[in-house]
Amino acid sequence: MSLRRRFQFRGINAAQKRFIAMTVIPLVLYMAFWTLFPLVWGFALAFFRYSARRAGGPFLGLGGDNPFVGLAHFRAMLDFSPDAPLNVRTFHIGVKITLLFAALVVPLNLSITLPLAVLIESVHRRMRPIFRTAFFLPVLAPSVGVAIMWGYIYHPQRGLLNAILGKIMGHMVVINWLGDPRLKVWGIPVALFALIIAYLWQDMGYNLVIFIAALQSIPDYLKDAARIDGVNSWQMFTKITLPLLMPTIQLTAILTMISAFQVFDLVQVMTNGGPKYQTQVLLLHIYNYAFRFQRMGWAAAVSVVLFLMTLTISLIQSRFLRAQWEY
Repeated sequence: MSLRRRFQFRGINAAQKRFIAMTVIPLVLYMAFWTLFPLVWGFALAFFRYSARRAGGPFLGLGGDNPFVGLAHFRAMLDFSPDAPLNVRTFHIGVKITLLFAALVVPLNLSITLPLAVLIESVHRRMRPIFRTAFFLPVLAPSVGVAIMWGYIYHPQRGLLNAILGKIMGHMVVINWLGDPRLKVWGIPVALFALIIAYLWQDMGYNLVIFIAALQSIPDYLKDAARIDGVNSWQMFTKITLPLLMPTIQLTAILTMISAFQVFDLVQVMTNGGPKYQTQVLLLHIYNYAFRFQRMGWAAAVSVVLFLMTLTISLIQSRFLRAQWEY
């Protein structure tokens, strides 16, 4: 049988082939224009000192006043001296804050959502949809609206948090949770903790629904057999439920880490990277240098670094959380 006939669509006439082509080709072109081209374009800009304000060369504005600089942006990122340029120093801060944010968000999210999913599944069947809906609603809320709401909660004069503390302590409390660089816990800025709380409040419903679906997919005969053997609730969770959920834990850990690396809306609205760059995540750094300072070549180089960081950590998570079996 020839190679052409082996891959031929059997039983499909010419009209059906045209329909398939007319359906698939626009989708492929759409994905190529809005996904593939921006990726290639962003990667190419990382090797140019590019700004949209300059005309540049005839091909997409590259060259001329937007010269090719090769690996100059990436070499500059390796300058750790105290007198390094501001963009390099803020890049180093952004890497540290982004990694710290993700390192705190991922375990906190999983340690909250997994036990909460088990608790929801243990209540009466008629009550479960109510709890699932209540915890998932923040996921549907716009990030800017969530940031404004939490900004009012943390407000130093009119904030709900300071009002509650004032009632407890019996006098007026004025703490600038988002704007005081001196506030730190274990060396971590309080403003970063405030962002993490707001982020978890909005994001944890997503993982909660995934864990609930995974819990419902565990075969009942495994639980029944464990109960016959006299296993208590804690042993059921640690010896049966948790191992069976490892593929789901791997998925949620990777998705949560990627989402944490891409945090932007909450940071921009609530702190805009302050106080004193203590909440300056990499995505905010990229936005500032691409659109505020019009240094798109540098912003593209930082985007490449962020992509490599995300890919590397995702592969590490996949390696260490990988389950060797399925049920």
